Amino acid sequence: MFGHWFPWKFLVRRAARAHGIFDPFILLAQLRRFSQPSEIAEPIELLREGIKFHARGLINTKAIQHNLDWVWPYWIEKQFNPRDPSFIPRGFSFTHINLTHRDWTAVGLPNRAIYPIVDPRGLITPLHNGWSLDFWVESEEGRRLLPSRMPTAAQRLELDARLTVVTRLEGEGLALDTRVWMQADGGAPELVIAAAATTPGGGALIASLRPYNPEGVQFIDTIRYEAAERTWQVNGETAIRLSASPDHIVYSNYAEGDVAVRLAAGSAADGVRCPMGMATGAAIFPLDPSGHGQIHLHIPFEDPPAPLEIHSATTAADWSVAVKDTARLEIPDRRMQYLYEASVATLVLLSADDIVPGPFTYRRFWFRDACLMMQALLAIGAIAPCRRALQRFAERQRPTGYFQSQNGEWDSNGQVLWAADRFRQLSGEALDSRLLRSLEKGARWIRRKRLPSAPDAPHAGLLPAGFSAEHFGPNDFYYWDDFWALGGLEALIRTLDRSGSRAAAEPWRALAADLAACILRSIQSIPAHRSRGGIPASPYRRMDAGAVGSLVADYPLQITSPGDARILRTVDYLLEHSFVDGAFFQDMIHSGINAYLTLAIAQTLLRAGDDRYAALVRRVARMASPTGQWPEAIHPATGGGCMGDGQHGWAAAEWVMMLRNLFVREEGHRLIIGSGIFREWLAGSRPLAFGPTPTPHGPVSVRIAPRAGRPRVTIACDSDGENPVFDIALPGHRLVPNAKPHASYDIRP
Repeated sequence: MFGHWFPWKFLVRRAARAHGIFDPFILLAQLRRFSQPSEIAEPIELLREGIKFHARGLINTKAIQHNLDWVWPYWIEKQFNPRDPSFIPRGFSFTHINLTHRDWTAVGLPNRAIYPIVDPRGLITPLHNGWSLDFWVESEEGRRLLPSRMPTAAQRLELDARLTVVTRLEGEGLALDTRVWMQADGGAPELVIAAAATTPGGGALIASLRPYNPEGVQFIDTIRYEAAERTWQVNGETAIRLSASPDHIVYSNYAEGDVAVRLAAGSAADGVRCPMGMATGAAIFPLDPSGHGQIHLHIPFEDPPAPLEIHSATTAADWSVAVKDTARLEIPDRRMQYLYEASVATLVLLSADDIVPGPFTYRRFWFRDACLMMQALLAIGAIAPCRRALQRFAERQRPTGYFQSQNGEWDSNGQVLWAADRFRQLSGEALDSRLLRSLEKGARWIRRKRLPSAPDAPHAGLLPAGFSAEHFGPNDFYYWDDFWALGGLEALIRTLDRSGSRAAAEPWRALAADLAACILRSIQSIPAHRSRGGIPASPYRRMDAGAVGSLVADYPLQITSPGDARILRTVDYLLEHSFVDGAFFQDMIHSGINAYLTLAIAQTLLRAGDDRYAALVRRVARMASPTGQWPEAIHPATGGGCMGDGQHGWAAAEWVMMLRNLFVREEGHRLIIGSGIFREWLAGSRPLAFGPTPTPHGPVSVRIAPRAGRPRVTIACDSDGENPVFDIALPGHRLVPNAKPHASYDIRP
């Protein structure tokens, strides 16, 4: 009550005038004219995250550009270098943030939500949002190998018993190899870093503590070395155990500059304290007479409690065990094969507790990302994390029925209803009564949230204007939200029908029919010069990159039929106007090339039988990092990440779904086999295989043996009692309708 009557606007305006500043409320009002009127102008969650993000950017502004003699992380060395294509002028930039090389790869353990990350030059950030460790090599003559300044590096993610990021750098006769992994061999988890150096004639391997990470400055206030335990203590909280005692350790604080410029000075101190939070340290390990040396660092972590539904036997540290029951892929394209396996590992890693879309910037929960990642987890047979996520969905639901990630985004309720039905279909498990009640409560929220369906406005009967998925622009009546609501209602109807509650489904049948009619009427009301025959992002927008959101009606929701005319005209518009270098460029917010939206367009083309899908899949494969990851958006000039997390779970999910649908695609009550198999794979001699992948008819495995132009297709299906209908549709070969499982077919051209 007090806040309502307190004259805070008057006081703010008066203070602004007193300091010669424009009236902020007039500015806000003018800004909001670019949006449709909505109850939530900007989600407080986004504002909060944005403040945190740019607070670090402001610190970067103060710390970096005045200290360019420091050794900075890779993105800074590139972005602040006027001779590099990554350079960004800073004159009018209020904050300095990573806009050119948002790339990193997490290591971790199955079922443990601990995500140390490694950047493209091997910089290791052990703690979430923490400081980092770097390794340097110095020759006897004073030549140095500083990874962040090296023009190239060889990096890979090894996928065996452990997830291991391996980085190799070479230059001027110096070489550095690092290997980073997590382990929990009979105890609490720990991060292990193995560094090895080579330099002819001798020299030193240097381990350095750095007050930054791939986002920018992150404070180190104190460093202390305990010689008896060979342990660094950082900020009095984190221990780093060294496998050998260094010859000596050098420290520095902000006033004295980076320790990199003081390596020859030596130090008798056993630690350092920096009031600016910019302490640096370097432990120097001499190489042996042959010019070789190595060191191991161990950083222990507290073991987070495993989710209750995960049996202790499944918390083993062996990744080969963690993924052994997931769907296996076998194709001749080694790059795509590797990307599939890396994507499976990413999905399993990021679903260790809550399903999160990234290990660093996006290490928080959103319904949208979780539901779309669940689709891929289900498709590979990773049922347990999806079951756990659904159980938690109900706990996160508001009393109003709203599944809220960010207030002002109206897509989440439809996504949860859809994801629950996908779980029911692919797991074969019935949904419990508590979850069913939660889903119906979510449907009632959709019913209440819709605008009146009177036909006097293009947005009649739709969901209100909202911020939507951050992909589409200012607040508006986005079809993305409405299609998700419709798809969710149709999913709930299927769920209730399957559970024997057809009477309970009747109100939702009527609601879905009315919503579908309102959406169609709205689309048909758009003037032709704005729609161009497609579906813009909203009834009040012209065709632009935001129209990509309307394609959700085709994939994954299948509200529209394959090859729907409006959907394909939307795709054609995007291909002509919103593609850069063969991939979708999202102008809205991201201003970068987007891997997962490119793959969504490829899915629509595949469903329509349009061969153009193949070029998009190949392009996305080329955009992946050497460790098999995609950032949320990719800078068209640098090839590095320019938006979001550097290892994006949604992108990994769409890659998994793309490869799965090449082999096994669901279309209504039918399963389409092999419709996306690349023609060159069929022209080779290596067998192709995928599975087992859960489907609504039971787990399915497909094997294709190319044989002199007449490939043999074998389908295995562990049916749940129903009779699945298979259509074998290999590109360039005759359709085989109504194929039977547990049989082989020789397919004629």
